[in-house]
Amino acid sequence: MKSFIFTFIVLAFLTTSTQAQHGCSKYYPFSEGAKSQLTLYNGKGKAAGMVEYHVLNISDNGSSQTATMETTITDEKGETISVTEYDATCTEGVVSIDFNSLMRPEMMQAYGEMDVDTEITGTNIDLPNELEVGQTLPDAEINIRISISGMNLNMQTTITDRKVLDRETVTTPAGTFDCYVLTQTMDLKSMGANRSSSSKQWVSEGVGVVKTEDYNKRGKLDGYSVLTSFTR
Repeated sequence: MKSFIFTFIVLAFLTTSTQAQHGCSKYYPFSEGAKSQLTLYNGKGKAAGMVEYHVLNISDNGSSQTATMETTITDEKGETISVTEYDATCTEGVVSIDFNSLMRPEMMQAYGEMDVDTEITGTNIDLPNELEVGQTLPDAEINIRISISGMNLNMQTTITDRKVLDRETVTTPAGTFDCYVLTQTMDLKSMGANRSSSSKQWVSEGVGVVKTEDYNKRGKLDGYSVLTSFTR
């Protein structure tokens, strides 16, 4: 169960983190105060937690717009696992996450007075306006290095095989949505913990992600999420 939650946190940054657009993108709302809430379930359908995306601020940079996002993830008991702020930028109909914004100074407070140095590099994951069944989307990669008092911790995540699989109508507690079905493969490598998985995301125009499914390397359903609340 913990592995599913961790995988979803990574996917929250690398896929659903683009949950912030306006006229620049037709798949996600780009307005301050917009909120999406997805409930997480394990492979057996038992509630495992919740993730909420909140658009805190929108800034206009001339040729692009940047949204400051807040993601709150809670477990099945309602206890907070993480609260993270990061930036998503929309330029010419394509939205990308700012990897460096993931490591804001407040995220390092958990390490107290220890000497902590961080570095994030990679290739942004993009979602264009124009989607069609059979389309292949660009791969993405994120590399995180954390140096704590001379000890280095490295995590590499690669997302490949990104495709637009189909169009489907999906009904969740938040409503009924016409969606594109996106698929991808994710490989996570870190010290003592390598993990391969695949996933599906159902994205709807004007709303964003309304459903996800995460599968382990054997193709077994590891967990899923559905949109339970949406406001803007």
